[in-house]
Amino acid sequence: MFKDRRDAGKRLGKALKEYKNKRALVLAIPRGGTEVGFQVAKYLNGEFSLLISRKLPYPTNPEAGFGAIAEDGSIFISKDAAKFLSKKEIEEIKKEQIKEIKRRIEVLRNGKKLPEISGRIVILIDDGLAMGSTMKASITLCKKKKAKKIVVAAPIAGIDVFEEFEKIADKTVILEKPQVFRAVADAYENWYDVSDEEVIRIMNEWEKKGI
Repeated sequence: MFKDRRDAGKRLGKALKEYKNKRALVLAIPRGGTEVGFQVAKYLNGEFSLLISRKLPYPTNPEAGFGAIAEDGSIFISKDAAKFLSKKEIEEIKKEQIKEIKRRIEVLRNGKKLPEISGRIVILIDDGLAMGSTMKASITLCKKKKAKKIVVAAPIAGIDVFEEFEKIADKTVILEKPQVFRAVADAYENWYDVSDEEVIRIMNEWEKKGI
């Protein structure tokens, strides 16, 4: 469906054209959402930054998660998914992810604070939504910070996840909504795990654009 994240971001930007030149704040969830968000922000002539939100992974299966936590401590936990874990285990996992969030703020965002969210149109970007846990925690953060409008945008999500976000965000823009959806990676011809170095390169490119 998409050649790579760059292609997906360009196409997503066009789908969000109603926010062009509206001083929208585009916040990408790294690492995968960074290139997508960069392309969207460039097209919309908006402000761009990273919102750090981390999946809460199962101890025995780190690929799967039972929720997510955002950088301000906003949390989403799926009660069904977390019922096999003790409170102590959940707290330990949260501590680990908070540590990683702090590291990412320092390394990927150069220790900078989030831009002002209050009273603004905020567009939250990821490269795709599987369960959408990190996006849910990010929405909670934006609501707490009094965003004027919260737009969730991604190249792909299952139809059920799309319908879920329609209820909790002010607007949800998804390019592809397959009935049967297995993994975000399936939507991309060129899929790979994004490194810290690539995120830093993209953010440096954005900084230079503003000079």
